[in-house]
Amino acid sequence: MRLCTHRFGCLLALVCFLSVTWIKSPSDGETTVQPDMQNLYERLLVAEKLGGMISTDLSRILEQLRNISRASNITQLTRNNTNTISITKETTRQPMGDSGQQTFLLPNIYIYMPHLRQHPDSLKPNVVVGQGRRGVSMVLGIPTVKREKQSYLVSTLSSLLFSLTFSQRQDLLIIVFVAEADSDYVDSIAETIRKNFPKESQSGLLEVVSPSQYYYPDFSSLEETFGDTKDRVKWRTKQNLDFSFLMLYAQDKGTFYVQLEDDVVAREDYYNAMKTYAYQEASKQWLFLEFSQLGFIGKMFRTRDLPMIAEFFLMFHRDKPIDWLLDHILWVKVCNPEKDLKDCNEQKARLKQRYKPSLFQHVGLHSSLSGKLQKLKDKDFGKQTLYRAHSNPAAKLSSSLKHYQQHSLERAYGGQDFLWALTPVKGDYILFNFTHPIHVSEYLFRSGNIETSGDKFYNTTVEVLPGNVSLQDKTAASSSPQHTADNGFIVIGAFENGLASGKIGEALQPISALQLVVHSDSDVWALLSEIFIKV
Repeated sequence: MRLCTHRFGCLLALVCFLSVTWIKSPSDGETTVQPDMQNLYERLLVAEKLGGMISTDLSRILEQLRNISRASNITQLTRNNTNTISITKETTRQPMGDSGQQTFLLPNIYIYMPHLRQHPDSLKPNVVVGQGRRGVSMVLGIPTVKREKQSYLVSTLSSLLFSLTFSQRQDLLIIVFVAEADSDYVDSIAETIRKNFPKESQSGLLEVVSPSQYYYPDFSSLEETFGDTKDRVKWRTKQNLDFSFLMLYAQDKGTFYVQLEDDVVAREDYYNAMKTYAYQEASKQWLFLEFSQLGFIGKMFRTRDLPMIAEFFLMFHRDKPIDWLLDHILWVKVCNPEKDLKDCNEQKARLKQRYKPSLFQHVGLHSSLSGKLQKLKDKDFGKQTLYRAHSNPAAKLSSSLKHYQQHSLERAYGGQDFLWALTPVKGDYILFNFTHPIHVSEYLFRSGNIETSGDKFYNTTVEVLPGNVSLQDKTAASSSPQHTADNGFIVIGAFENGLASGKIGEALQPISALQLVVHSDSDVWALLSEIFIKV
C-alpha cells in the first residue's frame, strides 16, 4: 500500500515537471526568443488532455485500492469462519474447506444487519443433526420456534416421511431450522427428532440447524407500522430473518427449495407431484411454484434464486411481512409504473405457477405469535386417503384391542375403514384365523395414516401358525427363540417405523392363522390404515 502511494506521487511529480518543461520556451545564449503564442496554446491543450488522462488513471487505481482494502476487512471478519452465510449481489462460491462445507463470501448482509460485524461467527450455522447431504432434487425448509400451547413438529415430519419410497428418501433433504438462540431448547428439539426419526437422522435425510446467539438484532427499536402491535412487528421481522437464514443455508444443497411451516400435513403423493410439476415447468421463467394457497406454505424456488430473494427480504426485513415482500419482488421484476394494475397482475402471474390440488394443509390452531389463533384451511387441499382397501381372504377376526368409535378391525379388514385402537399394552394381539389353511405369499400391515401418523404399532411382531402339525412340533423344539412364539406361532417379521411387510416362504405353507402381538406398553393409540394378506 505504501509502495503504491509512493509510486503515484513520483508519477504525478514527473508529469508536472515534464508539462512545465515542455511549455517553457528555450533560450539561445543571451538572446531571448519571443514565444510563439499559437504554439504555446497548442501545447497547453495537449498538457490539459494529458493531465485529464493521468487524473482518470489515478482515480481508477485509487478505487482499486479501496476495493482491496474492503476485501481485506471482509477476509478478516470471515478468516475463522468456514461456513459463513451472508448476502451480495453475486454469490461468490469459494473452494471447499477442510470441513467439506461450502464457504460463501457475501458481505452485503453487514449493511442490512450491521450488528453482525461485532461477532465474526454470528453467521455460522449450528448444525446439530446432519450428515452434510447435497446434490438432491428437492430441499424442504421448516422453521420452528417455541410455542406456548402445542408443538406440531413431529406430526409434520411424520406426515412428510410417511409415504416416501427408498429412492425418494435418497433424493430429498429436510432441514429443520430451530429459530431460537436458546441452546438448551435447540438441543431438546434435536433429541426429539433423533428419538422419533433415528434412521432419517443417521442417513442425512433430516438436518437440524440453528443460528448463532448473536444473529438476531435488538428488536426493541422497531417501528410500529400498518397498525400492527409491537409484538406482531417483532414476530414478522424475526420471521423475515428466519426465512432468509434458512434459504441461505439451503442454497447449495439441491436443485429446488420448498418453504414449509412446522404445523402442516402433506398429501401422500406430494413428493412425486412436486418433482414432476417442477421439471414440467422448468423451461418457463417462473420465480416460484405454489403448492398451497395459504401464505408462504408450499412455495418452491430454484435454489439459484435464493441469494437474490434472501437479500431482498433482508433489505426490508424491518418494513413488511414476508409474503408482502415476496409479492414486491414480482412487482420490481415485471411491473411497469406507467401501466395499470391489471397489466401488473398479468405480468406477475407469469412468474408464479399454481398447482392444484394443494399438496399441503395447515393444521395448527395456535400460531407461533402469542395469543393468535390460526383457523385458516386450504379449500383446494381436498380429502386425504386415510386407508387403503384390499381384498383379503376369509378369516375369523379377534383382538384384545378396544377400537375407537366405528373404526373397528372388521371394517378395516373389509376395506371400509381403518382400525383405530386405544393405547396398546404388552400382550395385546390381533388374530386372523383363516377358515381353512391357505397359501399366503405376502403380507403388509401399515400403521398410522397421513393425518394421524404418530399412532403406530411399536415393538409388535408378525407371527404365523403353519397348517402342518409336524412343522409346529418341529418349530416348538427349535433352539432359535427369535423365530418362535407360543402356541406354535412362528415370528416372521416386525413393525419398523410403522410398517411390517414381507414374503412367506414355502416351508411354512399352508398357513392356518396370522397374528400381530404387542410386546410392550405403548404411549399412543394404534391405527392400522392398510391390511393386505396376499394369497
